[in-house]
Amino acid sequence: MAEASKEVEREILNLLRIYKDGHMERLTVCDFVQATYDVINQVSSKDITIDPNTGVSARLYLPKQVENQPEKKFPVLVFYHGGGFCIESAFSSLHHNYLNSLSSKANIIIVSVEYRLAPEHPLPTGYEDSWQALQWVVSETNDAWLQNHADFGRVFVGGDSAGGNIAHNMVMKIGSSEGMKVIKGMVLEHPYFWGVEKLEWEIGNTVSSIDAESIDLVWPLVCPGTSGNDDVKVNPFVEGAPSLEGLGCEKVMVCVAGKDILKGRGKLYYEKLKGSGWKGEVELLESDGEDHVFHLVNPTCDNALEMMQCLVDFFNCE
Repeated sequence: MAEASKEVEREILNLLRIYKDGHMERLTVCDFVQATYDVINQVSSKDITIDPNTGVSARLYLPKQVENQPEKKFPVLVFYHGGGFCIESAFSSLHHNYLNSLSSKANIIIVSVEYRLAPEHPLPTGYEDSWQALQWVVSETNDAWLQNHADFGRVFVGGDSAGGNIAHNMVMKIGSSEGMKVIKGMVLEHPYFWGVEKLEWEIGNTVSSIDAESIDLVWPLVCPGTSGNDDVKVNPFVEGAPSLEGLGCEKVMVCVAGKDILKGRGKLYYEKLKGSGWKGEVELLESDGEDHVFHLVNPTCDNALEMMQCLVDFFNCE
């Protein structure tokens, strides 16, 4: 029996190892860091609980330049971390360091959401947690940092990889929710979209660190019991998916990486959105020669600095 428990059924990217007896282990262990004052970026952070019953929580980031100007109001970014819906955290060093830097450079208040992870909590749990957090932000009756400094007319939603997928689905829900105010904008950083029928870029791709066969396994694991990789939540381009014309924001920025196997879907999103009849403005940034979420793992490289500046401009351009 002990031997059977050690037999591996499959591994999915750097996310999970599934054993034949049904138990699993995460292949990437989060390096959790405490909320604190970042002296270099001059940003304060703190953790708050949004729902004590479910554990939905968030890490808030407040730049000193924002705190020191109480007469002004500043934009807010609701951010969803990536990790295939089953690893990573709002409290990891990877996202903490990135968001400290982004908050400082853009003078933006950030709410980084800690949603429950699959497969213990399969989707739609992560979507429901993410929506609850977004509702908490836009309610304007949330936290002193937001009440004192946030411009609720400039709320943005964004995320990397699976977090970009969450951002898209949140903004689509805004667009279809009666009485829900359209938000200012959305940022998709190397978003995770997929489908049964492969794009030319995805077939035989050898330059990306991620392979198509592994990505095929992710959605059925994190969202079992649906139509698989053509579920409209992961394939917004499939026949029968809601039109992107209904996106509930004024502007969008899509970021893709030149080597990333998910690049094709990100560029397709940009093209489909432009042709959907949606009335907003959409931008595309492609970082040549880079791989998936390179800006998180190598934040000081030239392409990461360029991407950071584009985000700063996006958040601050009226």
